[in-house]
Amino acid sequence: MFQKMNKALDKVSEYLAPRKGLLPLIGIFFIVLNFILQFFPFGWLKDSNLFLHFGLIIAIFGLMLAWAL
Repeated sequence: MFQKMNKALDKVSEYLAPRKGLLPLIGIFFIVLNFILQFFPFGWLKDSNLFLHFGLIIAIFGLMLAWAL
């Protein structure tokens, strides 16, 4: 099981190494999407700010990963 996770992590890191800004851009996209959704009645999705939190986590993780790679 750990070997499969190690291989998957190696593939992901090899893919993201030359694309250091991809994860922060995806995170910013989710944050902007959350801002746009505030103007529409989506109920719990709007009230929970799910995409805001998700985008922030992805962007911070992407910056940390770019620094390490």
